[in-house]
Amino acid sequence: MPDIDWSQYPDFTPDEFRCKETGELNVDDDFLIRLQALRTEYGQPMIITSGYRSPQHSIEAEKSTPGQHANGIAVDVRTQGNNAWDLVALAVQHGFYGIGVSQKNGKPRFIHLDTRPHAQRAIWSY
Repeated sequence: MPDIDWSQYPDFTPDEFRCKETGELNVDDDFLIRLQALRTEYGQPMIITSGYRSPQHSIEAEKSTPGQHANGIAVDVRTQGNNAWDLVALAVQHGFYGIGVSQKNGKPRFIHLDTRPHAQRAIWSY
């Protein structure tokens, strides 16, 4: 993966995307372009709670095939209340075809966004 010019993504830092268990960083540049465009239109902070996850990350290692986080094309974003709805609606417009909503007592906690292929699009709740 080529070096990423993080100046192109003023609302994000590399540390937000590093694997929390290995410290590795492997994020797709096209994914970051879409994410920055989404953040710009959303107009509010997007707190990344999980970015890249190495295939050795405990969550990914349990899977038969590592998921979108391990492919460098997924993030989990902390959100609250109606902001979750706004973020999901905009994410669809920006080409995020994997969307998962984690809720507790009917209130969103975080939203998973990924840029899997359109033909594999999916939405789910945790």
